[in-house]
Amino acid sequence: MYTTNSKMPKLRMEAVRLVKYRGWSTRQVARYTGYNQSAIVKWCKKDPTGGWRPIETKSSKPDKHPKQLSNNMVNEIVKTRLEVKRSSEVVHLVLREKGINISISSVKRTLDRKNLLNRRSPWKRYHAPMDRPEALNPGDLVQIDTIHLMAGGGRIYVFTILDVFSRWAYARAYYRANTRTALDFLIRARIKAPFTFKTIQSDHGSEFSTSFTERSKLVHRHSRVRRPNDNAHLERFNRTIQEECLDSIKPDVKEINRALVQYLDYYNNRRHHFGLNLKFPIQVIPSY
Repeated sequence: MYTTNSKMPKLRMEAVRLVKYRGWSTRQVARYTGYNQSAIVKWCKKDPTGGWRPIETKSSKPDKHPKQLSNNMVNEIVKTRLEVKRSSEVVHLVLREKGINISISSVKRTLDRKNLLNRRSPWKRYHAPMDRPEALNPGDLVQIDTIHLMAGGGRIYVFTILDVFSRWAYARAYYRANTRTALDFLIRARIKAPFTFKTIQSDHGSEFSTSFTERSKLVHRHSRVRRPNDNAHLERFNRTIQEECLDSIKPDVKEINRALVQYLDYYNNRRHHFGLNLKFPIQVIPSY
């Protein structure tokens, strides 16, 4: 009998032990355990040790099925997944384009069995939803993000931060993107900013984890999943800083940070912004 009860293997072992070690009849054991006598007989045949090892529950999956996928089909699904490196929906579409008629559920099931689906990490902690605050004053809503730059065989990470109300921005490059570097960047940004941060907003990157939230000691809001407009102001700044600064610099952390000092001084103090009626960010910060 198939069951999901995790204690059944041990119960079967104890039943077999009563028969082979204590000398009970299978009928007695059936009455004692509440299971059918034929089940006790089968358990005794499966365990040659005499009740000294758990009898595991076998999978309910049938050995064969008339409509099961062939090995060639399974190999083609896996091959396509490794080639396109995309979701099961994309893999299904590519297979259809190749003339292979297969259902999306079969593709998902096959990729799941081959451990080729991206799963949510069991260690990733839940981020409680939070209403987006209105940016009525400097620091009411400060967005933070990371730009990934390719550098030889590795990467360089440029952390960026922007105040939605004033468009004041700060950026700094690092060799790694983790909670430690994110906190270091946030501390530097708070020192540089001519106002106080009240709420920070980020995406769900690992560097902005719950640990970052707890150690930053600020109100931390995560942007909504599949809602890129939540961080629209900072995403536009990321594009601007890449086009006007990063694209013309050698991919080196020290070189980038030297260039960012000059660029950010220009961006915050002398660059006209259409979103501010052609004012500079520093001109709309009352406390400066």
